[in-house]
Amino acid sequence: MRSPLNPIIACVVIVAATLAGCTPVAVSTRGAQPAWPRVVPIDGAAPERQYSADRLTTMTLEDKIRSMIMVHIPGLDADRIASESAALGAGGVILMGNNIPSPVDSLAGATQLIKGEAGLPLLVATDQEGGIVRRIQTDQSPGADELRNMPVESSREAFAARAQLLNSLGVSINFGIVADVTSDPQSFIFERTLGSTAADASPRVAAAVTGERGLVLSTVKHFPGHGISPGDSHVSIPSSSISIDEWREVHAPPFSAAIDAGAELVMTGHLQLDAVDPQPASLSAVWISILRDELGFAGIIITDDMLMLERSGRPELADTVQNSVRAIAAGNSMLLYVGSVDVAAIVEAIAASVRSGAIPESMINDAAGLLLETRRVLSGKTGPFAHCFAECRDRVN
Repeated sequence: MRSPLNPIIACVVIVAATLAGCTPVAVSTRGAQPAWPRVVPIDGAAPERQYSADRLTTMTLEDKIRSMIMVHIPGLDADRIASESAALGAGGVILMGNNIPSPVDSLAGATQLIKGEAGLPLLVATDQEGGIVRRIQTDQSPGADELRNMPVESSREAFAARAQLLNSLGVSINFGIVADVTSDPQSFIFERTLGSTAADASPRVAAAVTGERGLVLSTVKHFPGHGISPGDSHVSIPSSSISIDEWREVHAPPFSAAIDAGAELVMTGHLQLDAVDPQPASLSAVWISILRDELGFAGIIITDDMLMLERSGRPELADTVQNSVRAIAAGNSMLLYVGSVDVAAIVEAIAASVRSGAIPESMINDAAGLLLETRRVLSGKTGPFAHCFAECRDRVN
C-alpha cells in the first residue's frame, strides 16, 4: 500500500521546485525501513555518531557545505592533491586515470597522504567497474559485459577481488556497480550493465554489493536508471516518456536489490523521466524522495559529475553555481566534480540559499553529519571528538 510523500520530503520537493522554476509531478511512495546505517553501528549512541554530532557543532555553515563536495585534482603529485583538497575543505577526492601511478602499488602511499587527518580521512573514490571502465588497469576481474552472461556468484567473486584491490591501494569508495537495465545494444550504457532485464540484473547487482562488503563502500549508479534512454548523459540529458509504473517494473528492481544488499551510496544520474519530473533526476527532489521513501535508502546520495549538466547544452543548465544550489536543494548529500570548478563560489551560493531560507539548514546538517560519521567509521577510531587548535591535533589523531 502506497502512502503520500511525508511532510519533510514534501517540503524538500517544494523548495527544489521553487529554485528550479517548475512544478514537479507528485508521485506516491510506500514507507520503508531505512537501509542506513550499513557500516555505521545501528546503536544511536555509537561513538562514531557522537563524534560526528560533536564535531558538527564546531563547523561553520560554509565548512559543512565544503565537506559535501568531492573534487578531482589531476596529476600524480600526492602532496599537491592533499594540500589543494585540504585548502578547499573538500570532503572527498575522486581519482581518475591521470592520478594512477606506475607501478600501481605506489598509489597506496599516495592515498595515505591524500586522506589527510587520520581521525577523519577524506573519502577517496574511483570508478572501477571492470571491463571498459577501470582506472586501475591491473584489475583483470571480469566486467559487466562478461558477468551478465556468467552465473550470479561470478559477480560476487569479481567485485570481491576488485574491492580487495582498491582497499589495498587506499581507495575507500567504488563508483563501480552499474544498476542500469537495458536490452538495447545501441544504448550508451548497454555494455556496462549486468543484465538486459531486471530479473537478470538485480541478483548480479546485489551480488556485486555483497562482494565489496567490508572492503570499500559500494556505490550503485545511475539512479533512476540510464536504461530509460539510449543517450549519453556525458553530453546530453537522456529523457524518456515511460510511465512511473513501467519504471518501477523495469528499472527500479536492481536499485532495490542493491539497497537491500547494503549499498552505502547511490549516485543520481542526469536523466529525465517526463512522467515524474521535467528536470534531471540529479536536480529532482521528487526522485530523491522516491529513493528515500519508496526504495528505503537512507545512505549517502552523490551526484554524477555535475559538470556534465553544462555539457548537455541546455540553457537552463549552463550555470554551474545554480546547478549546485538546485542539487543540494533536491536532497543530494554530496556533489561530485570531475573537472575544474570554483568551489568557493558554489559554497557561497549554497550558504546564501540556506541563510535566505530557500534551503533548510537541517538538510545541510543531516548531509554533512552523515558524511562525517562515515569518514569517522573509515578511520577505525572510536574516541570522542576533542576540539583543539592545530598544535594538539596530531595527538588527538
